[in-house]
Amino acid sequence: MTMNPVSSVSVFLPALAGGGAERAMMHLAQGFAERGLKTDLVVAEAEGAYLSKIPAGVRLVDLQARSPVVVSKTFALQRYLQREQPEALFSALDIVSSATLARRLAGVPTQVVMCVQTNLSQQFRDHQPHTFGRVRPQLVRLMYPWADALVAASAGVAADVARMTHIPQDRVRVIYNPVVTPEVLAKTQEPVEHPWFAPGEPPVLLGVGRLVSQKDFPTLIRAFARVRKERPARLMILGEGEDRLQLEALVRSLNLEADVALPGFAENPYAYMAQASVFVLSSIFEGFGNVVAEALAAGTPVVSTDCESGPAEILENGRYGRLTPTRDPEAIARAVLQTLDEPRNSPELIARAQSFSVANITDQYLQVLADLLTQPTRQAS
Repeated sequence: MTMNPVSSVSVFLPALAGGGAERAMMHLAQGFAERGLKTDLVVAEAEGAYLSKIPAGVRLVDLQARSPVVVSKTFALQRYLQREQPEALFSALDIVSSATLARRLAGVPTQVVMCVQTNLSQQFRDHQPHTFGRVRPQLVRLMYPWADALVAASAGVAADVARMTHIPQDRVRVIYNPVVTPEVLAKTQEPVEHPWFAPGEPPVLLGVGRLVSQKDFPTLIRAFARVRKERPARLMILGEGEDRLQLEALVRSLNLEADVALPGFAENPYAYMAQASVFVLSSIFEGFGNVVAEALAAGTPVVSTDCESGPAEILENGRYGRLTPTRDPEAIARAVLQTLDEPRNSPELIARAQSFSVANITDQYLQVLADLLTQPTRQAS
């Protein structure tokens, strides 16, 4: 266990929506608090599905940032830093790096660690709806070098950040997300009150994630249609999002209403993971792919697209689960059918998941701070 190099830390998030990145950073805050650090979870706006799940020992700080949010949250964060002066600030989902600008405006010695949770190039390509969307890559190039340290959620994200910012890749630390906690492991043992998981029922394929284009659930549904032609099976997708109506229409067009369920956001997806026969990730891109590691922790076989970035690293290039090309329903269907025909090796999968435990990852983040403190002191600017 790494010794604590500091006594106070803050974790900054825009909000507490029910995404994997928010969940990972809350787990990190929990890890810091369990090490005895004074830990603040600072949010631009205190809203979202995880608002009721603040870890014990973590103080929630609501900056109450209002429109225009980018400007408002930067100045609100500046005031927070001047008032509290934490020794370190970990900022995630902060695409335009409000944290580095707020620290410069505050003139405090807080160490800022940017935690990059997604493949930025892919995200910017996926969402360019307005002028601000088009300038975000320029803001990344300008402001990310102001951080004291950059941490990427996967090697693929690190390479992408280095390309975008022209920062040497060896300056971007790779630390996988902390997704496996004792609570997660306990929740995998809880029962699932759904008739599909009763003994003797057909195998259930499970997808988990926001119903948005990045997750490419249409490809998963089309892959399931191919599986369904070969053998009895069912597909459940947990999550909520803007693509729900489109997905429901696709299910109807393929005459799969009896075998596909979209029950929405689940308070405990881990119990579903443990009961599923195969977990499937169909994403076009990821930063890490928390749900892949969580499925391994539940002991469930995984089929995942070999997308940028993260799943291939979690699965060690196919050692712990099958990888398929993106946007390829036929390949996913073949991989699922092969997986269903194999015996389940849960102990090996669960052992792999321990690489992503909160205790292990908290140690690595504390080492980042320890390394920063051995460098020459930088002047707050």
